[in-house]
Amino acid sequence: MSNHSSAWETVAPFLLFPPLVWVLKRELLWIPFVGWGLKVLKPIAINRGAGHRSANQVIEQGKARLRDGLWIIIFPEGTRVIAGEKAKFGASGALLSIASGKSIVPLSHNAGTFWPRRGFVKKPGTIRLIIGEPIEPAGKTPRQLNEEVKQAIEAGLARIAESRVSE
Repeated sequence: MSNHSSAWETVAPFLLFPPLVWVLKRELLWIPFVGWGLKVLKPIAINRGAGHRSANQVIEQGKARLRDGLWIIIFPEGTRVIAGEKAKFGASGALLSIASGKSIVPLSHNAGTFWPRRGFVKKPGTIRLIIGEPIEPAGKTPRQLNEEVKQAIEAGLARIAESRVSE
């Protein structure tokens, strides 16, 4: 699970991690050419307005993708958030982790500082990524697990901010 503040984190994980798929809003598949390319990557495309049905879709399809040996990247905020701002975390990542027994690896980055949300112009700088320790779902409720992941991502963002100040 990763914070979502730019387009960078939708591209970089493909270069950094084993084969993976995204959980994304289904409307992205409707964009000519872009959507067609996305379909080839077998994402978990959800209707964000469907509530529990979309969470069930993430669990069902997510377990199948995990059985196929794929990693899943989930942006719990659901949409890009301006760098430095916070948004409510959705529960589907925690629900999938508990249902599958797979751990969650929290990712924190500062890409939104340089590749801003809704910003066409990219700013020069160094994007920093912190890969947190895996968080096990055993014995936790979805709310507890989600809160632990949120705290880990926020702690990573704070470490990145501190490292920038010390430069």
